[in-house]
Amino acid sequence: MSKMRAVQVSRPNGPLELVERNIPEPGAGAVRIKVQACGVCHSDSVTKEGLIPGIQYPRVPGHEVVGAIDALGPSVAGWKIGQRVGVGWNGGYCGYCDPCRRGQFYGCQIAGQTTGVTYDGGYADYMVAPASALAAVPDGLSAEEAGPLMCAGLTTFNALRNSGARPGDLVAVLGVGGLGHLGVQFAAKMGFKTVAIARGSDKETLARELGAQHYIDSQAQDPAAELVKLGGAKIILATVTDGAAMSATMGGLGNEGKLMVLGAAQSLEVSPLFLIFGSRSVAGWYSGTSIDSQDTLSFSVLSGVRSMNEVFPLEKANEAYERMMSGRARFRVVLTTDR
Repeated sequence: MSKMRAVQVSRPNGPLELVERNIPEPGAGAVRIKVQACGVCHSDSVTKEGLIPGIQYPRVPGHEVVGAIDALGPSVAGWKIGQRVGVGWNGGYCGYCDPCRRGQFYGCQIAGQTTGVTYDGGYADYMVAPASALAAVPDGLSAEEAGPLMCAGLTTFNALRNSGARPGDLVAVLGVGGLGHLGVQFAAKMGFKTVAIARGSDKETLARELGAQHYIDSQAQDPAAELVKLGGAKIILATVTDGAAMSATMGGLGNEGKLMVLGAAQSLEVSPLFLIFGSRSVAGWYSGTSIDSQDTLSFSVLSGVRSMNEVFPLEKANEAYERMMSGRARFRVVLTTDR
């Protein structure tokens, strides 16, 4: 039987191990993908560290997958061998059953299961995915460019297009990192008056190159006060994981403004009176469906939005994962399977 390389986790908090496995066969309603690139996302820690119960080990992480269909399982319609496709997180978004509503999305059958958590992901030469999880990848994107758009890009794009903001509204992006550098680009390309907020003056040049019309250095300025000077934000897209930094921007929301939380901070301070007397709100945003991924890819091609990546070969998955988890990556990390 033909073999492939895969990077697996054998137990919660176990190491990433490069192993040889049999190339899997797709079952009914599934396809096999020859992986070309897979982004390394912070959410891969769910599998690496065993952050939710119910994960079956060994498990191959990776949910920012781009490749070409290599084989079709029975009952698959609308896809063909050789077609370029992407696979994202693809789970926990439907809210249909009680576990999903409680955020316990593991093992969810209705949401199509979760890539790299309930079934093996893209840290491998090949993977099998439900056909319902596939997004068509346009020719204008390389595999390395498209990979991070399957989660980081999807999350920021989908949050902004569902935020209620309209072209011309003031939209602030808190953080210019792995999520934020994409959020700034999407906000600018969608026609919002875009403000980037980050720590330090050294990030201003990049933020403006990405499309920000205004830059706020949160170390030297009060971000809330600066947003008020600009008229108050319709949306603050919080991509950082620092609850205090999020809280510091809240006062910059205009009437009916919304803080959209993408970063998994442990806590957040909010004044109920501030929310009430201005009809302001705080909302979380979580990824999207396969068609949302396809929309993200299409918009990125049309508008020129691109992820800034550090690329590693599959055999250096440990180095790539640590680079991403340390926060030193500029700005996303991608594994490739080229030999």
